[in-house]
Amino acid sequence: MLHYALVFLIIAIIAALFGFTGIAGTAAGIAKILFIVFLILAAIAFFRRTN
Repeated sequence: MLHYALVFLIIAIIAALFGFTGIAGTAAGIAKILFIVFLILAAIAFFRRTN
């Protein structure tokens, strides 16, 4: 999940450098959502393991 978030972040940065602001904004939004999902799943996995 974190890998996909980083891929979309890199796509957003490259798109922004070339001036594709719509694609960059969308890719950044997807990266943000994937990162939040990753954090939630990582927290769940951590708390399940410690109990």
